Amino acid sequence: MAAGNNTNKRAGKATSKSSPQKSNNQKRKELRQKLRTARRSLTREEQHKAAQNLARRFCSDPAFLRSNHIGLYLVNDGEINPIEIAKKALACGKKVYLPVLHPFRKGHLLFLPWTPSTPMRRNRFGILEPDLRSVKPRPVWSLDLVLMPLTGFDKKGNRLGMGGGFYDRTFSFKQQTSSQSTPVLIGLAHECQKVSRLPVSSWDVPTHAIYTDVSIYPAK
Repeated sequence: MAAGNNTNKRAGKATSKSSPQKSNNQKRKELRQKLRTARRSLTREEQHKAAQNLARRFCSDPAFLRSNHIGLYLVNDGEINPIEIAKKALACGKKVYLPVLHPFRKGHLLFLPWTPSTPMRRNRFGILEPDLRSVKPRPVWSLDLVLMPLTGFDKKGNRLGMGGGFYDRTFSFKQQTSSQSTPVLIGLAHECQKVSRLPVSSWDVPTHAIYTDVSIYPAK
């Protein structure tokens, strides 16, 4: 009987140690589901208006004006659309880059140059990306600015991604050294993706700010 009680106590201790991380992961999973539903529910007109407002706000920002090499993304799941920012960047003579799944480093991204005429292909998630056989990537550390999609954010500038960790792995070097100032990492979102507080993990690469169609949330 005593042995059984000790076993139960040990099991209880093990459970209590793992439960905080499990709870954190579960909260993030539930938030992703809720916020993905919220952004998907926006009408085409609302999406278009949000993209226009975001571009108008962001393209006059110093972060955009002083950057020559800008990474961004193509929408796939209701994200706020940065295409107008891409058009403005190209019109100003800036270079635009899109993320591509790294063929050798699992869970990492490459960034390839993009224009409307760039050959594209769908990756394993069905997302369009520049064809690696046609263009060469630019080292991620040499980008000036990267605009990242997100599932959710809070007013402190914390970002909740889709759960794959691609951006966190790709830009983890920014956590390892304080001397690497580039690229500036900015999250883009609809205002409806804001929550009061996000559960944050140690591997989350911090953003410099979150920009929405109506406001800016600098990291704190």
